Amino acid sequence: MTFSDASAIIQSAVQTSKSRKALLLTLFKQLGAGQMAEIGVWKGDLAQAVLNYVPNVERYILVDPWRNLPDWNKPLNKSDIEFDAVRAEALSKVAPFQQKVVELRASTKEARAQIADGSLDLVYIDGDHTLRGITIDLISLLPKVRPGGFIVGDDFSKTIWQHSTEYSPTEVFPFAVYFAEAHDLPIFTLPFNQFVIINEQRGFEVIDLGGYASLTPADIYAPPKGEFVKSLARRLPPSVQRLLRRVVSG
Repeated sequence: MTFSDASAIIQSAVQTSKSRKALLLTLFKQLGAGQMAEIGVWKGDLAQAVLNYVPNVERYILVDPWRNLPDWNKPLNKSDIEFDAVRAEALSKVAPFQQKVVELRASTKEARAQIADGSLDLVYIDGDHTLRGITIDLISLLPKVRPGGFIVGDDFSKTIWQHSTEYSPTEVFPFAVYFAEAHDLPIFTLPFNQFVIINEQRGFEVIDLGGYASLTPADIYAPPKGEFVKSLARRLPPSVQRLLRRVVSG
């Protein structure tokens, strides 16, 4: 598939898809994701949808530690007991396709040695969206993608404060753009907080289909209005919190 072919597929998928799920299923089917991996599986909803609706998938690698990570400050970092239940739900959803599914219950760093270099047509990253996490994911996974293959990613949020300031920032954007630039790869920004990097060293280029070019540093990095007051209030006694809310609301 040429770059022009891939670009046309991506642009058509953006124009015709009305949801994240529809966009991803169209991309995975039309880009030829025969050998693919999903990083960050959670309860397996996307894996189930892909295996049901994308018949060209021959092997689907599930990469997820499904365990509590003490250095990961994000809302979905649950207890080990909860993660066991989450994993069981995910595996039940993909059970009808067990001949295609490979489970790697591991972090990206732990799993990468079990994925051959150049063996993947496509990898979908939806794991640890902190700066540390997306750095490890992209650097670890690029060698696993064949020339001309694709890295697709989620949570390409236009603000690093995807969650409240109580949690670590989400820095998939802009880091994925800098990563593509460092490797001279083209990157597409997409709606629904998605991106696509093509593993083709044709030179760095941003094809902005998601409306990122107009963002200012304040849009990306400034905490949401009132977030400082909320974060401060979380540390105060309830009586003082109530007083603070009355003062702030006038």
